[in-house]
Amino acid sequence: QDAIDRKEKRSETFKTAVHGLEADTPALKTEELGLRAPQWVRDNLVTMCMRCKEPFNALTRRRHHCRACGYVVCARCSDYRAELRYDGNRPNRVCQECYIFLTGHTVLEEREGKHKGILEKGAAEVSSRSLLCGSLQLLDKNGKGGTRGWFVIPQDDPLVLYIYAAPQDVRAHTSIPLLGYQVKDLPQSDSRHLFQLAQSRQVYTFVADSEELKRRWMRAMARSAAGLTHPQGEDEEAE
Repeated sequence: QDAIDRKEKRSETFKTAVHGLEADTPALKTEELGLRAPQWVRDNLVTMCMRCKEPFNALTRRRHHCRACGYVVCARCSDYRAELRYDGNRPNRVCQECYIFLTGHTVLEEREGKHKGILEKGAAEVSSRSLLCGSLQLLDKNGKGGTRGWFVIPQDDPLVLYIYAAPQDVRAHTSIPLLGYQVKDLPQSDSRHLFQLAQSRQVYTFVADSEELKRRWMRAMARSAAGLTHPQGEDEEAE
């Protein structure tokens, strides 16, 4: 009974702390995320992840801070990086919600009782039934460097481009929703075969290994961007 009483008391203390946190801690407005440093929520005010609500413990679920919103989150919920303007546009650890807002990427993950999201599936499994897969380089914003990875447009989710670090990885690290984007050809530069995905102010620049592969990726992405989900067939060959 003493143990039950102590647990209930701790629970009430936690609820009071969270209520005070919501009322007294100045939270950043959504449009301010990444523009200025947040006020970090103190570790001793929370006993569970402020995103997935799983309790913290000393060994398997440790506390981390999202550098965009300041929330205290677990390692899984903060396993993302986004460029923050207040820190010179350097990549920082952020929570999933801030990552989606700041980058425009879609994240599908396994959550309480739900089936495994495609980001949790292995690259080899997804590539074996894809509309197109292969190696590309995604350039950074200044076009000087970038990340080379394994890119997949799955048959069962043809409106999304999934990005793996390597073709045998067991989990994709991010994704780009293709619907509504424009696919733009770029002139060859320094023997690099360049093309872009563009929508509003969001632009992704890719480098393919050859002109033929570039054209194949442009066709596949253009179909997905237009919402054409059926496999490419005879009509494409006629074109």
